[in-house]
Amino acid sequence: MLIVSRLFAVFVVFVTSLLMAGAAQAEVRVLTSIKPLQLIAAAVQDGVAIPEVLLPPGASPHNYALRPSDVRRVQSVDLLYWIGPDMEGFLPRVLKGRGLPTVAVQELPGLKLRYFAEDKHAHGEEADDHDHDHRPGSLDAHLWLSPLNARVIASKMAADLSAADPANAARYQSNLQAFEARLDALDLRLKARLAGIAGKPYFVFHEAFDYFEQAYGLKHTGVFSVAAEVQPGAQHVAAMRTRLQEVGKTCVFSEPPLRPRLAETLVAGLPVKLAELDALGGYTPATGQGYEQLLEKLGNDLAGCLESL
Repeated sequence: MLIVSRLFAVFVVFVTSLLMAGAAQAEVRVLTSIKPLQLIAAAVQDGVAIPEVLLPPGASPHNYALRPSDVRRVQSVDLLYWIGPDMEGFLPRVLKGRGLPTVAVQELPGLKLRYFAEDKHAHGEEADDHDHDHRPGSLDAHLWLSPLNARVIASKMAADLSAADPANAARYQSNLQAFEARLDALDLRLKARLAGIAGKPYFVFHEAFDYFEQAYGLKHTGVFSVAAEVQPGAQHVAAMRTRLQEVGKTCVFSEPPLRPRLAETLVAGLPVKLAELDALGGYTPATGQGYEQLLEKLGNDLAGCLESL
């Protein structure tokens, strides 16, 4: 009986130590507002944990409607990263009740930020009053499409995670270095891939790609800024078609999941191809190399359409 008691005591101590070790190394829960930030976090947490993302694929970060379960996640995760009020206008009210660390990445030092042109028409762009927050002079919050900015964001995430989870600090720093090395290689590939389309004209339905364009020497010819719920008037559509006729062979890029309703009408009978560019990478797997896949696909889709003309 004494032996059984001693064995039981040893077993209890063993189980307790396991539970304490598990508690000491409890996984740090990271939540990002949008997929691109999740992909950067996934590179830093690779092999340790998988970060969560708030917005489902296809949802717009400009006007997402939070569910009660979303609010609970926002309040409970250990670390939360979002772009900032210039992108996720639905979040500030909810974040007021959050007491845990929260980072608006648009405020990080070292970022290279862009602002929307003060006079779009001077650049030959057709705009209207429905292009959500793209007011002249306002911040272009699509900052994740710059590899330089991705480095700054990843560095901040690695520092935060190292402080919150010292046991894995070396892994986070090693992952950061590997991520930076992969970005160097990606930069070379994209420059080679996109060199042949520099100067080729193309149009976009959403002014979301300026950071990527600046990084790789590209510039869209115009923006057909139309809201999904508003059908532009005949005069506006005629002006758009005139622009396309003047340019000739070109591509017009929309963003998934929905193509603007007037797209087919706009290009009917013209030597213009419709294609998609996905700035959010909504269905990109949250793996260690997901961010590179997002940018590489963006470059391939852009070049693929323009090269086919």
